[in-house]
Amino acid sequence: MLENFTHRRIETSEAVINLRHAGNGPPVLLLHGHPQTHAMWHRVAPRLAEDYTVVCADLRGYGDSSKPPTTSDHEPYSKRAMARDMVEVMRSLGFERFAVVGHDRGGRCAYRMALDHPTRIMALSVLDILPTYEHFRRTDMAFAMGYWHWFFLAQPHPIPETLISADPDTFYLRRGRDLFDAEALSEYRRCYSDPRTINAMCEDYRAGATIDMRLDEADLKAGRRITCPVLALWGLRNGLERWYDVPAVWRDWADHVEGQGIDCGHYIAEEAPEETLSALQPFLVKAFDADRSHASDTQR
Repeated sequence: MLENFTHRRIETSEAVINLRHAGNGPPVLLLHGHPQTHAMWHRVAPRLAEDYTVVCADLRGYGDSSKPPTTSDHEPYSKRAMARDMVEVMRSLGFERFAVVGHDRGGRCAYRMALDHPTRIMALSVLDILPTYEHFRRTDMAFAMGYWHWFFLAQPHPIPETLISADPDTFYLRRGRDLFDAEALSEYRRCYSDPRTINAMCEDYRAGATIDMRLDEADLKAGRRITCPVLALWGLRNGLERWYDVPAVWRDWADHVEGQGIDCGHYIAEEAPEETLSALQPFLVKAFDADRSHASDTQR
């Protein structure tokens, strides 16, 4: 997939990140969700690459990126650690500033990047998520039943790993099997069948329930905000809008928020690529134009 993209493996100070990139123009980093890989962007990335330099990367622990050893506090799988990887990756490719689009777990890495590295991120789009802290602090019966896998995957090693490894397909494809392109599905299955990846993905969720939660809470209490433009997209058939006013929640975290629901489920870029592009493209144009204008004014 993404056959016209150049394949690279970039060694950062903490991990080796697998990626593909293509195109010319302003840089846009695309980050995938769970339990996917960078292949999830195959219906969106080629179109964006007509106008941008597009980088599709596997998060640490996922796909063909490395799986660093964990620690008792799960920091190596925190979104802060994943964000450090991606800032180094983009710098290695020659980009000090860039836009980032993240779906699901990739969106959590993306907004953490915008908080921790505000001078690097000039636009942020998050697909079908809210900040991790908001989910946990608002948890009720509906959320716990709908997002039960958050609590299952965060259980101590090796409970979830052992159960998932017995039948990865049943766990990972309990929803969405018919939504994926056959080649993308084959790629996901290849990767999530690896016991090392299963363990790393559990560590991602353990980090979410511990260090990620604490980092979010500290930022909110300290008044740290996302200063770049934010575009929030969500699947109208996935339930997020039933429980939350999505743009309003993001406005508690960011200064400039716009958003819209898309008539699809959770896997927005794969279920509704045209609608995803229709929302992303004008947002990116406006964000890059504003960034160029600001840079020009600063230089005067």
